[in-house]
Amino acid sequence: MFTQNGKRIALLLVLIIAIITYWYSINQKESQTNQYKTRSIERGDIIQTISANGTLTPLILVNVGTQVSGTVAKLHADYNDRVEIGQILAELDPALLRAQLQQSKANLLSAQTALKIAENKLKRHRLLQQQGFISPEALEITEQETETARAQLAVSKAQVERDQTNLNYSIIRSPISGVVIDRDVDIGQTVAANFQTPILFKIAQDLHQMQINISVAEADIGLLHTEQAINFSVDAFQNRHFTGAVKQVRLNPTIQENVVTYNVVAIVDNQDEALLPGMTANIHFVVAQKNDVLRTPNAALRFQPKDNHFNESGKTSPKTGQSKLFVLKENTPLPVNIVTGISDGNFTEIISGEINPGDQVIISEAVDKKESESKFRLRFF
Repeated sequence: MFTQNGKRIALLLVLIIAIITYWYSINQKESQTNQYKTRSIERGDIIQTISANGTLTPLILVNVGTQVSGTVAKLHADYNDRVEIGQILAELDPALLRAQLQQSKANLLSAQTALKIAENKLKRHRLLQQQGFISPEALEITEQETETARAQLAVSKAQVERDQTNLNYSIIRSPISGVVIDRDVDIGQTVAANFQTPILFKIAQDLHQMQINISVAEADIGLLHTEQAINFSVDAFQNRHFTGAVKQVRLNPTIQENVVTYNVVAIVDNQDEALLPGMTANIHFVVAQKNDVLRTPNAALRFQPKDNHFNESGKTSPKTGQSKLFVLKENTPLPVNIVTGISDGNFTEIISGEINPGDQVIISEAVDKKESESKFRLRFF
């Protein structure tokens, strides 16, 4: 006869066996009915895009510099100021330039006096030469001196005009109407224009329209053309989407570490001036768009059943240009050959094939997960 403890152990074993048997039967039924994960074939829109990054810049950006050297005496414009064409932006100390102009004017007066003396001398020598008191060679020397004085007068006039222009250049004026987006000078700073023109201000003519300089890989450049639509977003407005159009596909390539890219310029509307110069745009070029077409999830095109019977069958092998889907009918995957069109990364267009909206296509097998869970749980017993 069994002791009390022996009965308890036997009852516990029976209970464990019953639980395992029940769990295994339920798992087998689920594995038979839920062996595959499926999605329905449906109709919808597909937009094929190309992704790239670019930088927003003003449509027209003018660097305002100075042609003369000097010390900044006054500033009349600052960041974000709106300026008109001809408006004074800054003034350089004009003391040296004004002194140079005065010296040039004095040289001009001296040249005018020298010319007057030379002309009077020429008149007297001509009369003397006519009376035979001087030789023709002496008259020629006097004429040459007069021409030299006349040329020196022209040089002095040009010098005065140059110094006057330089004095005018000490007043920096805006060449266009727009917005000051950068100022690279302060009061008291000395600017030297000996070898190159120093940049004092950067003025954007109009921020209501901007352009994006986009770097596009050579593999995608053949799909782009002018007037092509783009969609893009910026980090400052993550929940807002902007649109634009391609203005130019530039022919000059950029090569860095054997990677070839091309610069594409797009024009975008910015009436509310929300977009600022220098922002990074995450761009999607609209390459192709189909509306209300039959489409399949891309996962269904990648699915391959474990049973190689479907792949080895000659009847189900896709021809060139075709793809294969597996439709689930009565818990059995049936292969269907289709011709595909454009894809947006999630869905692919179905151009032709024996498939209809509502058909359940297999995207993956669910049995592997259940078997692994089953083996894992049985290790505890």
